[in-house]
Amino acid sequence: MEGLPPFSKIKPEEIIPAIDTVLGENRENVKKLLNKNSEYNWDNLIQPLEEQEDRLSRIWSPVRHMNSVVNTDELREAYNACLPKLSDYSTEMGQNKKLFQAYQQIAACETFSSLDVSQQKTIKNALRDFRLSGVDLPEKKKKRFKEISQDLSKLTSKFEENLLDATNAWEKQIINKEQLSGLPESSMAMCQQTAENKNKPGYLLTLQFPTYYAVITYAENRELRKEIYRAYTTRASDQGSKKKWDNSQLMEEILSLRFELSQLLGFKNYAERSLFTKMAESPQEVLDFLNELAQKVKPAAEKEMQALRDFSKNKLGLENLQAWDIAFASEKLQQERYKISQEDLKPYFPVDQVVDGLFSLVNKLYGMKVKEKKDIDAWHPDVKFYEIRDLENNLRGQFYFDLYAREKKRGGAWMDECISRMKTKSGINTPVAYMTCNSTPPVGHKPALFTHDEVITLFHEFGHGLHHMLTQIDYPSVSGISGVEWDAVELPSQFMENWCWEHEALDLFARHYETGEKLPDELFKKMIASKNFQAAMQMVRQLEFSIFDIRIHLDYDPEKGGRIQETLDEVRGKVAVVKPPEFNRFQHGFSHIFAGGYAAGYYSYKWAEVLSADAFARFEEEGVFNPKIGQDFLNEILEVGGSRDAMESFKAFRGREPDIEALLRHNGLAV
Repeated sequence: MEGLPPFSKIKPEEIIPAIDTVLGENRENVKKLLNKNSEYNWDNLIQPLEEQEDRLSRIWSPVRHMNSVVNTDELREAYNACLPKLSDYSTEMGQNKKLFQAYQQIAACETFSSLDVSQQKTIKNALRDFRLSGVDLPEKKKKRFKEISQDLSKLTSKFEENLLDATNAWEKQIINKEQLSGLPESSMAMCQQTAENKNKPGYLLTLQFPTYYAVITYAENRELRKEIYRAYTTRASDQGSKKKWDNSQLMEEILSLRFELSQLLGFKNYAERSLFTKMAESPQEVLDFLNELAQKVKPAAEKEMQALRDFSKNKLGLENLQAWDIAFASEKLQQERYKISQEDLKPYFPVDQVVDGLFSLVNKLYGMKVKEKKDIDAWHPDVKFYEIRDLENNLRGQFYFDLYAREKKRGGAWMDECISRMKTKSGINTPVAYMTCNSTPPVGHKPALFTHDEVITLFHEFGHGLHHMLTQIDYPSVSGISGVEWDAVELPSQFMENWCWEHEALDLFARHYETGEKLPDELFKKMIASKNFQAAMQMVRQLEFSIFDIRIHLDYDPEKGGRIQETLDEVRGKVAVVKPPEFNRFQHGFSHIFAGGYAAGYYSYKWAEVLSADAFARFEEEGVFNPKIGQDFLNEILEVGGSRDAMESFKAFRGREPDIEALLRHNGLAV
């Protein structure tokens, strides 16, 4: 399969036959490769295997992506029918003893040392992954491993579907404009446009994030805030409107199966299994890291919370501050303290300027040029396509942008791989990325105007994209983000966020969409002054999620079940400064750990934030647009991908191991 995916030609009824065909051909090919030779090497075994995996990925990747961004019943059915097939295939490959022995033979051969570092790392990782697939297990346990893998694949997909369906199902029609008092004009227009799109009068509220954020942050109607808060925090739960979307039982089954899988492989629990491929050495090291951060930060978070309570009581007349008041009261306090709101900044962040500014930044840092390409087959009219070229005009990568929230698209923001860099007989595959956000869409004739938070999210995802696209490694198992330890994979993304706070970088794109006026110094100063507003509260919230995640996987006991709510309550008792109401079921929508790749790994955001803050500190010390440092970051972090350990890459860039102080300083929490 050559070239970009033909999205408009992908038909749900053709997906299953296509996957069946390629899996059948792959199985036959593996047999042939193993039978054809008795002495194995890179060229007669590993290269052809990498090529067949690349072909499978190119067929499955667009299907997986479309299932997330233009979900339909037919597509969902085909997608789910393929999951057990792919799971079986993956397990078979991982448990193929003869294939495992062939890899062992290559690793033990004296020619192994003549392979380049990336090839050696590919083989070492593969040997580790054979073990994690149960290659050494007796037949009975292998069979059970296969069943568990299949079940987990189905359950995690169902978790995501329930969340998407529960999110899409809720809406509230508002006829009387007064009920939306406090909402900015732009948010009112968005709700009106949503209603018009469904041929309804008045305004339509949904649980799409831009709408939820607007209501919970600005609506003066406290009952309305409570209603939308309740709907949002009970999605896909026993407290939600439809029991058919309740994720409770799925979560129990997922934890139980992860535990059983880990025990089959000789780990005590899933936390140990998860960390086997990460930078952190043990679950205890992770807990110590998180608890130490919590200890340093919680006193500051308590002070911030008390200040919010006092302000709410004295200025807003809110005696008893509730969870649905926090964002609203915080916005009012921030406005009083710093005279700034996200709404003040939005006119300076029209989408096209933000995107152009992002590309200018990449040019300044790495000498790369980004250009849009028209008339590319995509899955939705909003999607744009670009290519990225270096100083010699070599094509380095291509990517799709799908930036706006809409129905039938799962929430959140992410980068995913469409095509990975790979050397083949006909040349080198250009890496291609999907970059997806759920930002505020254009309303009426105005361009989409982003909040500063939405700008940060876009920069974050583009950091992942650069990691995938700018790699110079020719072997897909360790090129780009592949093979990078999961707790280091957020380094390039969080690193990119820093420029959203730099005056020089903002000058590249922050201009008023009507007047063209640059972001005024006065407004920039207010923005910087407010940067660390409630930073401690935000950090303890992330620590709460991280500790909860590691604990439910570390402490799982089959006799007691998941103890999910109980564990979350315990963690909140120690870490949280905001106590949610009884009905809150945040965990039922925590798709990062129940449906994504972050199980017993959510701590990675904080772990990598230490790396990214410290990496950026070098730019602060030597010049934020210093081309020499930009080149170093490109060479030592982005281009090497997973071809060496993340710590080695970090030290090659920074000259030493990471230091936590930069993270605390960036959050205004330096002790």
